[in-house]
Parts: sequence; C-alpha cells; structure tokens
Amino acid sequence: MPLRLVLDTNVWLDWLVFHDPGIAAIKSAVASGCAEIFIDAACVQELAQVLAYPRKKTMLDDGAQAACLAECRRLARTDEGGGTKDENNPLPTCRDPNDQKFLELARDCGADYLVTRDRALLDLARRKARPAPFRIVTPQQFAEALDAKPASIANAER
Repeated sequence: MPLRLVLDTNVWLDWLVFHDPGIAAIKSAVASGCAEIFIDAACVQELAQVLAYPRKKTMLDDGAQAACLAECRRLARTDEGGGTKDENNPLPTCRDPNDQKFLELARDCGADYLVTRDRALLDLARRKARPAPFRIVTPQQFAEALDAKPASIANAER
C-alpha cells in the first residue's frame, strides 16, 4: 500500500517551479508508486495564487502557471472531503490559520506524512499536547524516513 502524502504549497513550488533536488526522494517515491500525493480544492487554489505572484527570477506567465497546475493535478489525487473527521481526536491548531487546511487535508485523506517547509506547521510536529495523526516532516526528514525503512518494506513499496 503506497504512503499517502500531502505537500504544502512551498514543496509544490520546489517541485513544479524550482526543480529543487531536495525533493528528489518525494519524486522518486511517487514515480515508483510507493507514495501517492493528495490535494484538495483549497490547496489547489492557494497554489494557483502563489504561482501568480511576481518573482524576481522566476516570473511565470499564464501558460507556465497553467502547466504547473496541470502537472500538480496529474501527480496528485484529489480529495473531495470524503474522509471521516474524528471529532473525538481533533487536530492541533496551527498558529497560521492559512496552514490549517493542510492539516485538515492530511487528516481527511488518511495521510501518513504532511511534507512541508513551513515553520508554523513544523512547530506542530514538536508539540506533545495534541499530536497530529500523521507525521509532519520536511522533505529531508521524509527522505530519511524512507531510507530508515527495513529493506523488505522499502522494496515491497517500490
């Protein structure tokens, strides 16, 4: 069974715009079928808004923005909110309310990992009071988690 991932907007940008080698483990896991990415309408909307931001070195025209969104939709499974919300085990609250949607998506799709570079989300990973029902990790931590798996499990997933 593939790992279920949610990527925050910055990790999507690393993949789609900046081609950051730091996310190679995520790309490899998805390409090999050992992981699948989930996204929902709210996260796609934020990605679209961020892709349209003016940047000094990587201003994206409308065509490039559309291509990035198409690639995102090709790579990710869309979660339509069909997951069950466990009100008895609520999510931690992120200090940045704009990031709460990533936590909700990860919960609702049954994610194993929320992969992020966002400090507010990563701070939640260190909190003990109300832990999330999934791991909140950086791309590097995700790569390390994949490397740490026993060979038999890693090979079965690949």
